[in-house]
Amino acid sequence: MYTIGEISEMFGLPVSTLRYYDREGLFPNLRRSSGIRQFSDTEIEALRVIECLKKSGLEIKDIKQFMEWCEQGSKSYPQRRALFEKQIETVKAEIERMNRVLDLLTYKKWYYEQAIADGNEERVKAMKPEDMPEEIRAAYENAHR
Repeated sequence: MYTIGEISEMFGLPVSTLRYYDREGLFPNLRRSSGIRQFSDTEIEALRVIECLKKSGLEIKDIKQFMEWCEQGSKSYPQRRALFEKQIETVKAEIERMNRVLDLLTYKKWYYEQAIADGNEERVKAMKPEDMPEEIRAAYENAHR
């Protein structure tokens, strides 16, 4: 068993966030001893899933729905699977968007390295994508699609 402070440190979350999660019903079987929350390995695993779903863009109300489905047992497997399928697509779309951001940053870094080397932007500004190094061209094209 772990205290709320230990869980806070383990996950890098404020104690207030853990209390909020508890108030929202995200730890339905959380034990208390003399009013003190006692987290077991079950709550630790639940917290891993909660944080994953939160980082994937799911709102607390939807995470709460997921936790309620977990309490229902095997009859809610299809709903839980569908939720994860949806979040996988959401995360893939965000990764694609962030890859375009990364590619634009990569291109602009290269662009200014060239401008610094040349002492101005004239040559690099006039450069066509096919004249760029292959890796930079790929980044440029991805960022500009």
